[in-house]
Amino acid sequence: MKPRAALPGVLLLGAAAAAAPALAGDYAALQPIGFSADGNVFAFEEYGVQDGSGFPYSTIYVIDTRNDSFLPGAPVRAVSREDGSPLSKARHEARRRAAPLIDAYRLADAPGLLAAYNPITEANAKPLALTYDSFAADEGFRETYSVTLEEKTFEPEGICKDFLKEVKGFRLSMTMKAGKPATDVLQDDSRLPESRRCPTGYQVGGAVTHRNDDGSDTHVIMVLVKSLGFEGTTDGRWIAIPTRIAK
Repeated sequence: MKPRAALPGVLLLGAAAAAAPALAGDYAALQPIGFSADGNVFAFEEYGVQDGSGFPYSTIYVIDTRNDSFLPGAPVRAVSREDGSPLSKARHEARRRAAPLIDAYRLADAPGLLAAYNPITEANAKPLALTYDSFAADEGFRETYSVTLEEKTFEPEGICKDFLKEVKGFRLSMTMKAGKPATDVLQDDSRLPESRRCPTGYQVGGAVTHRNDDGSDTHVIMVLVKSLGFEGTTDGRWIAIPTRIAK
């Protein structure tokens, strides 16, 4: 197969590429950081090693869950471009840069619960659906939620037109809420943000929950975005879709 050119933003240095592992895609790991006490702010980290360049990276996202937007100063990114630099260095630097936001909202005080995790490495995973109990409890006290994701097809724009015949968006719905049928639409793409680059697919990757100080819950559905990466491989990056559950 003829090699494909690298997309803008994908770093390629001859020596670094030669030293990198065999091309297998770059799927970021996920680490929730926490919530503000009122559930209005949520932060998480994604991290890994770039395919091609071999550079370790870490990005910390701090989100206003009320309007699904980044707080000023976020996201916070760190990339270690030194040859042989460990992943821990990039992660430490990202955490250092994000510390003012993390500390201001005391996010480390309320880590929430990773109520479900559906990683790309799970062979039996259902990539477009997830059912979870919002909190750990005896069976009779659990509250069960389900979400489903439907992919949508869009015409590629910009640089994506040179690589793909179509790109993907999604519609995410909550189909069960506290054990009862629901039809809540959490996200329905009408356009694709540039930050997703050239998306080719999605996976419902997990759910993080938090009991807010007013008695309501905040649920954050983590969606893995698969996009065209270095020389035709796939990059996996995370986006968070928040929703508030009144009690």
